[in-house]
Amino acid sequence: MTVWGAAAVDEAAGAGVVHVGARDVVTPLARERARELGVEIVVGSPTALVSPAALPTAGPPLATRPLPDPASVSARPGSAPRPVRPPSGALFRRGAPLAPSSGRPSPRRGSAADGRGGRVARVGRVVVVGAGNVGMIAAMRLADADTFDEVVLVDIDEGRAAGIALDLSHTAALSGFTTRVRGVGTVEEAGHAAYVVLTAGRPRTPGMSRSDLIATNAEIVGDVAARVARTSPDAVIVVVTNPLDEMTQHAWVSSGFPPQRVVGMAGVLDTARFQALASLAGAGAADGVAAWALGSHGEEMVIPLSQATAGGRPILERVGPADLDAAVDRARGSGAEVVGLLRSGSAFMAPGMSAARMVLAMVADRGDVMPAAVLADGSYGIRDVYVGLPARLGRGGVLGIVELDLRPAELAALREAAERIRERLGALT
Repeated sequence: MTVWGAAAVDEAAGAGVVHVGARDVVTPLARERARELGVEIVVGSPTALVSPAALPTAGPPLATRPLPDPASVSARPGSAPRPVRPPSGALFRRGAPLAPSSGRPSPRRGSAADGRGGRVARVGRVVVVGAGNVGMIAAMRLADADTFDEVVLVDIDEGRAAGIALDLSHTAALSGFTTRVRGVGTVEEAGHAAYVVLTAGRPRTPGMSRSDLIATNAEIVGDVAARVARTSPDAVIVVVTNPLDEMTQHAWVSSGFPPQRVVGMAGVLDTARFQALASLAGAGAADGVAAWALGSHGEEMVIPLSQATAGGRPILERVGPADLDAAVDRARGSGAEVVGLLRSGSAFMAPGMSAARMVLAMVADRGDVMPAAVLADGSYGIRDVYVGLPARLGRGGVLGIVELDLRPAELAALREAAERIRERLGALT
């Protein structure tokens, strides 16, 4: 198994095609780069135009373990298994590559591009709960992808949800999408959805930690998750509300969904932050940095530098250890740094785009591997707690957990993060 990064796509730009193995991992950044350059990624061809052996990887070969049978996993030790429903069988795909003339393809109502030159039936609906700044950015990106028939914003302030939805719909001609956008006051009014992005909750203020939010936001998340389960029993829930890891587990318990269909957005955001900061430290372009942000979304975030590369080479060849450690520390505290600078509110651009990227990766059903808050299944010596791990995503949610060959200190830090999350969940219970 080989991990194909953006640098590999750059090398293949002249040939116009990259042949990868059926079990190879193509990073999201590599796919984005392929779309920009017009390079086709072909899976399963026996002949590679670019030799995988010559390409950089993000570490040793990866192995995927499926998540546990949901019937065998309970909300906490000793509790009875909860009945689950099967995931959706619908096939979802992402929007088309950019057109050189206008920056976007001409809208084609009734279908969506599959990213490889073909078209598939459009997806029904994605619901974004919470019309704050994060929800607004997520909804904008999801509408702009032109993959869904409808994006619905839900907020207790129905006027805000409707106003943002109307404003966003006014950009359809500017961005070239045909997705309808609507704003309502309840999950029930939104209707049945294939995906639900849960951003509702109280944001952080200066001096407030994510843990300080746990009691307040647990009530909101629990209520919304239960409503989603009744309205959209086959949906996939992507949780963005802080404290992320605890709220994702709480949403899973409250919804009664199998763990594959409740996932937290944290690792994508934290990884993007590290990529940007490593770039500032001299690692090169941010999209040429490959790394994994695991553990908790907060103080116990773990970035295993043994797995990090820049331009296809070990990142330590470009950035010194002290500067790398500083980048990790700053990434870990980036949320608080933004809060302090804004003085009112919290980060929203990168979080909103990260949530949309996760949804679109699942819609595309390519098996992309992303760091996400998932229910640990015994991989890395961790079980029965939601924690940030590399996860393979598909249209029905999490397909499995990918195991990296971590160094002992990195593995110990990851396990410590899981235990701290477990302790905070105990306080919530």
